[in-house]
Amino acid sequence: MVKLKAAIMSLGSKSSEWTAEAMKKYFDQVDALDIRKIDIKISGSEEEIIYDGKPLADYDCIYAKGSFRFAPLLKTLTTVLEGKCYMPLSANSFTVAHDKLLTHLELQKHKIPMPKTFVSSTVPAAKKVLEHTSFPIIMKFPQGTGGKGVMFADSFASASSLLDALEALNQPFLIQEYIETGGKDLRLIVVGDKVIGSMMRHAAEGEARANFHSGGRGEKASPDSMTKKIAVQVAKAIQAEICAVDILPGSKGPLVMEANISPGLQLITETTKIDIPDIIAKHLYENTLARKQKKQANDSGNIMSEINKGAGGEKSMITNLSFRGGNMIVPEMITSATDFKPNDTFEIKTEKEKITISKMKIS
Repeated sequence: MVKLKAAIMSLGSKSSEWTAEAMKKYFDQVDALDIRKIDIKISGSEEEIIYDGKPLADYDCIYAKGSFRFAPLLKTLTTVLEGKCYMPLSANSFTVAHDKLLTHLELQKHKIPMPKTFVSSTVPAAKKVLEHTSFPIIMKFPQGTGGKGVMFADSFASASSLLDALEALNQPFLIQEYIETGGKDLRLIVVGDKVIGSMMRHAAEGEARANFHSGGRGEKASPDSMTKKIAVQVAKAIQAEICAVDILPGSKGPLVMEANISPGLQLITETTKIDIPDIIAKHLYENTLARKQKKQANDSGNIMSEINKGAGGEKSMITNLSFRGGNMIVPEMITSATDFKPNDTFEIKTEKEKITISKMKIS
């Protein structure tokens, strides 16, 4: 039986705790690691990941996630570990998903529908855009979660005042058309190539944002096939096997607001009554197992290739033997390489710590 060891690296949120507990049903060992205790050493010739002052242990699966503040660390970590274990989030996903501008650029590249979005380099340039914009509008910082950094402006005057404040902060920003949905949006959880849970989020009274952290509430939803298809396309575009996709339903059809590769699971699990942490854990297990089995098959193939090198020449390999009731059983790859047949007659020579088996030629 294949034994699998996994780790979830995070900031220790309730969602991460739930996922770690669910993973214990599938993996032989699951470690919950604090992303804040990770250090990475790179020198050009070597690389090393340090956890809490010691070299990071080997894992078959690492599910690393965290807020936008840790995006550079998470990208570096995932880049260093690439090819060494199964990870559901690509290195690139941490850069793209944690920056709304890069997310929208990726959506544009893949022709995924979204609200009209403007990027301006200066406040005067942004005000020029506003002169030709219909109100209300949404203004966003590229980075931020839980609805933070999202502002609503219902007139040129209010938008202009916000721009003056943003100039003092010296931060880039996005201007986005406002889509009237009655304070509602859809959150869909994508795992692999499927939407496994959906809810309609309702904004609190007097609030434009439907986020849970902004006082929003959830209601179970059943999006149409087009909306689900778009959500899966978003996950593939940002190279994330596990993510939440927020979509605005409306007269213009489904429009993608953003993607979240470290989504909270409490509200959507409670709303849908779906054990989302378990589905995520099972996905991690199945993909880790498939990777491990593929690697073992490739390793066996490489051993066979070495055995079969050079027709007629002597070959050797290092392996374990099985013993049953005093009988010794050699691996199938050895018998395949010898071309022995069940009805052949053999000469067996033995001495301490050595056995030679030769096929006898019957004339």
